[in-house]
Amino acid sequence: MILGLRNFAGHTPGTLIRILRTLVGGFFMGSADLVPGVSGGTIALVIGIYERLVRSIREGSAALGSLLKGDRRSFQERLREVEWSLLLPLLAGILLAIYTLAGILEHQLETNPEIMAGAFFGLVVGSVLIAWRLLKFPRIEHVVVALIVAALVFWVLGLGEEATVSDPSLVVFFGSGALAICAMILPGISGSLILLLIGMYPAVLGAVNDRGYTEIGIFALGAIIGLAFFSQLLNWALREHHDVVLAGLVGLMAGSLRVVWPWPDGVDSSELGGPQGDLGPVTLATLVGLVAVFVISRVASTRGHERIEPLERL
Repeated sequence: MILGLRNFAGHTPGTLIRILRTLVGGFFMGSADLVPGVSGGTIALVIGIYERLVRSIREGSAALGSLLKGDRRSFQERLREVEWSLLLPLLAGILLAIYTLAGILEHQLETNPEIMAGAFFGLVVGSVLIAWRLLKFPRIEHVVVALIVAALVFWVLGLGEEATVSDPSLVVFFGSGALAICAMILPGISGSLILLLIGMYPAVLGAVNDRGYTEIGIFALGAIIGLAFFSQLLNWALREHHDVVLAGLVGLMAGSLRVVWPWPDGVDSSELGGPQGDLGPVTLATLVGLVAVFVISRVASTRGHERIEPLERL
């Protein structure tokens, strides 16, 4: 791995450009994960790196398991299978977005909730359209799967208003990280949404804004443990049932539109209301979000191949 990191600095200018594009993709993913109802996994699908990301996370978690078992040989072999040229700049972009945008998004969600929700609504709609094109052999049963999952998610998200956990313990931060990370890697259901539903969103966002490094560290540890287990299952599902899984992910994104509907009914965010006042700004924000997804996908695409192309192993 050390040799790989040295090679990382010696890539050609073309390779460094692809690394920079991956960094930007990570920034978009981190930005999405800060928003309830929008997933970093959605952005990974849009820019064409989702399956590579899941595979690398799976290999990394397997390496961690080998290390815990004391099998150094298997640990080193697993590490070599990880696509570090994807993960490292992607992680850097995610962390950069979380560090720089948490306060800005918190302020905008408070002062312009309808306009922000409109932008996120357009983003998710565009992501649904792009993700459907990733099915290799779409058939009618995939449409049925997507519709069923969308209906179930739409119904579950409307069950009730979320609570708020006051003064959570470090154990709660750990459990929240383990649960939220499963959603962060799934398009359509964001980690922020899970945190919102279990009442931990204000506490986690507050820890980030206040630089509560202990809480953030415990939350991150829980996320690492949860990701190690969940990535194994997701990688197997994508390998064995690719189109069915993608159809289900499309349904997840479509059903999650309930969360970013710009006009909740009064104070109960689980009930949908109708437009109030001027439709212009919200409609414009929706169109901007929709167009932005297609622009991101277009810029990331490379002559019809996987959008952010894989680099050589580090």
